Amino acid sequence: MEESPKDLDNYLDNHYIHRSNWLRAAVLGANDGILSTASLAIGVAAASSSREPIILAALAGLVAGALSMAAGEYVSVSSQTDVEHADIEREKIELEEMPEIELQRLADIYEQRGLKKETALIVAKELTEKDALAAHIRDELGINEISQAKPVQAAFASGAAFTVGGLLPFLVTLFLPLNTIEYSLYGFALFFLIILGALAAKTGGSNIGRAILRITFWGTVAMGLTALVGYFFNENVA
Repeated sequence: MEESPKDLDNYLDNHYIHRSNWLRAAVLGANDGILSTASLAIGVAAASSSREPIILAALAGLVAGALSMAAGEYVSVSSQTDVEHADIEREKIELEEMPEIELQRLADIYEQRGLKKETALIVAKELTEKDALAAHIRDELGINEISQAKPVQAAFASGAAFTVGGLLPFLVTLFLPLNTIEYSLYGFALFFLIILGALAAKTGGSNIGRAILRITFWGTVAMGLTALVGYFFNENVA
């Protein structure tokens, strides 16, 4: 029985790779938002006995971090897009100037993937007749709809996720007791990071325990080192 396009779409929806671009940017942004805002607040809390500098540091870190994350992600992914476009333009020229060589190159790719030489050449010819450029973009350059860079999407996901992540420790600096603020920031940040790691692993279909362990370890290292810097500064000032 032949599968309908709708059945094929439902089948593809059961896989996780099509979520990789936005999921990577969102997880990275939220993780940085929690970790950098909490670490900054912990460092200032270790060097200060009043709440105002802690709140100001957390807020400044939140705003600057979100803008920096969005801008950095946009520039980074845009660079990837530029490389992709340059390769596509080069491929167009090669298809016009040496179509036979490009056809053989495509056949060689299919042969390396396991097709017989004759079958590989037939497949290459049929795909070339349908859309030569699309075939080479997908199979020679390795660019497809899933892997293709999307700068605006990545920048928005990363900046928005950083903002959401950074708001969590910022709220801690506003409302929890000052005398235990460092421990509260560490505890809540770790809790938020664990939830983030579990959600990201579940969304991406990966191992939840490994994700939690990884994010907990590196979060503890980052916040611990920042606290040491704050204590060191406080002792020298005193």
